[in-house]
Formats: sequence, structure tokens, C-alpha cells
Amino acid sequence: MTEPAPPPETRLWTPSGFRDDEWSHSEEFDAPGSNGKLILPLSAFLEIPADERLRDRDRIGVLLAPADPVEAIADVLDQVALVALSFPAFNDGRSFSKAELLRSRYGYAGPIRATGQVLVDQLPHMLRVGFDEFEVSHPVLIERLEKGETGGIGLYYQPTSTSSDTTSGYSWRRLRD
Repeated sequence: MTEPAPPPETRLWTPSGFRDDEWSHSEEFDAPGSNGKLILPLSAFLEIPADERLRDRDRIGVLLAPADPVEAIADVLDQVALVALSFPAFNDGRSFSKAELLRSRYGYAGPIRATGQVLVDQLPHMLRVGFDEFEVSHPVLIERLEKGETGGIGLYYQPTSTSSDTTSGYSWRRLRD
């Protein structure tokens, strides 16, 4: 019987390229050895008293699963250094909407990270709605990003959280940024 393949390596990519990840995922804030920068599930994040979240905000990130409402953190965005949005399956796009809402409705200017199933055809759309960090494990995407290829199409019709100065007659028709 053959052993199952090891899980693919996860690398952190930003629009400036691959870099070391100073964040780690944890289920609780006060776990043994948890003195670095931690990305916590929403429930664990909300269990931390507000004064502690403010004091330690530079090392606290929150992970929202697709079913978690973005409104749960809307009033405490000043108590978090990073928002991670989960893509547990390629066909679940609720985190796209959350990223856009964090940028446009709630004015969140900190990093928004995509975790989970980050795929090659989704990356250009993730960039357009406000993601700026990506935990990438898909081998094809890693290979393309190492070559500097982010993909995408050259003409967009939908508005986005990224402003565009280039229009061609209609305010809703935008050219590639």
C-alpha cells in the first residue's frame, strides 16, 4: 500500500513577490508557545477581551470562514492587524464579497489574505477586490507566480475596490489597471 502524498507546500505571495510568512494559524490566542503573530478563527478572536485585542493588535489576525459574517468584525477592525478570508473550496466565492466589503464599505486599509483554495484563474479577481496577500499551495499557481505571471484579462466591465482612472465613454467600463 502506498503512503498518501504529503500536503503541498504553502508559500506566501504578495504583488511584490514571494516572501517569508511571519504569521501562523492558531486555534487560540493563549496557546502554549503562541507569542508570535497569530491568525485566529473568528470565535477565538472575539473571545479575547477588547482591551487585550487593542494592546496586542499588531500580532493578532482574524480568519473568517465563508459562513462568518464580515459584520462581526466591522466595529473592531482597529483591533486587528490582518484579516484572512478562507476559500475552503474553489466553488465558494463568498470571501470575494467580504474582501470588497472590507475595503469599500468598512474602509479597512490593512492586509487582506486569501487562504485555502487559491487558484490560478481566481488570482486576478482576488487582486481586484482588495486581497493583497495569498497563501498559495497550488503548484501551477506557484510556478506561474515565480515567472511573474498573474494572468487575467485586459478589459473589465465591473467596478472594483481598486480605482481606475482609465475609462472609455462609460463610467462602468474600465480598462486594465
